[in-house]
Amino acid sequence: MSTPTLADLLVEYDRALAYTADLWSDLTIEEVRWRPNPESSAIGWHLGHQPAVAHFLVRNLTAAEVSIDPELDALMDSATPEPDRGALPELDRLASYRDEVAERLRFRVGNIDSGQVGAPNQLRMVAHTLLVATINHEYQHDKWVGEVRHDQFGKDLPPEPTSDRLSLVDGYVVVS
Repeated sequence: MSTPTLADLLVEYDRALAYTADLWSDLTIEEVRWRPNPESSAIGWHLGHQPAVAHFLVRNLTAAEVSIDPELDALMDSATPEPDRGALPELDRLASYRDEVAERLRFRVGNIDSGQVGAPNQLRMVAHTLLVATINHEYQHDKWVGEVRHDQFGKDLPPEPTSDRLSLVDGYVVVS
């Protein structure tokens, strides 16, 4: 298979986001905030951590843009110890954060892909790696969310996403 274009990878990114949405859209606030123990993260933390990492990558590797939500960035950063992370936001704030990060990522990758940056060829390589890492990170946390959804709450899992560019590695969906 040929190397995917940035447009191809944006399709895979949207597929990953849709799968994440399928995993949590029918959960209650109590389920999203449930933690197996005080040193573990809730589904809601994973749902905020996924876009936080995506935004950190975009703003630090491609555009140096300001934070979308500094409070959520700190809360959702895995470098912040679990006891110091604070309370999870309401579901609408979490969903808005996810949506805004995705929009910023699409915007920046679009600028790169259309050559509207200072070093378009170099940044295309960076954006390719960034998208693969972001997609695989999304699916990495989806695995845990899915396990909790199924094992703790007894809810069926949505069908795993399928694409010619996706495969399973160690039980995790990855874009290859």
